[in-house]
Amino acid sequence: MQAEPTPIPGCTRIRLEPFEDRHLEGLTAASLTDAMIFRHMPVPVAAKGYRFWWDILRADQAAGRSIPHAVLQDGVVVGQSCYLNIRNRDAGVEIGSTWYEPAAQRTAVNPTCKLLLIGNAFEQGAERVELKTDALNEASRGAMLKMGAQFEGVHRKHMRRADGTLRDTAWYSVIRDEWPAVRAGLEARLGAIA
Repeated sequence: MQAEPTPIPGCTRIRLEPFEDRHLEGLTAASLTDAMIFRHMPVPVAAKGYRFWWDILRADQAAGRSIPHAVLQDGVVVGQSCYLNIRNRDAGVEIGSTWYEPAAQRTAVNPTCKLLLIGNAFEQGAERVELKTDALNEASRGAMLKMGAQFEGVHRKHMRRADGTLRDTAWYSVIRDEWPAVRAGLEARLGAIA
């Protein structure tokens, strides 16, 4: 897999763009719409502000460890989703650090982003796409199952939450052989929304 930091064009309304300085203002504004967006994130965004996380993601981006994307709907930044833990040798990548402002939640935004990001990962040579979330995040867990990702189990006391407590992390994946069925399911969902 050779993940490249290039824009991922979507439908006419939704687009993913690798972070550039011009995205900071829109991401900051979107992050301020509701602090609860970040309640399951391991980064203390609500306490330290979005710029704190931006700096972490940009450093990882510069080091080639991740490709964070601004999510734009109708040209306006509504959230982010990232390629993380890029493992070219193993042809694997994680999609994570995803959040959307409340107005974009439970809309076509997330299924479109997953369709674009997973599809792009497989086009770039991935054999496995991983997703993970706090085991307490029922909404994300349900969304991963709804899109067709396979539940792989829970890693107990896997990582620290922003408040310092240890979280259990639920893991999901889509492998190349499963992608046609997952893609069809996502496309059907988007067709129903339209």
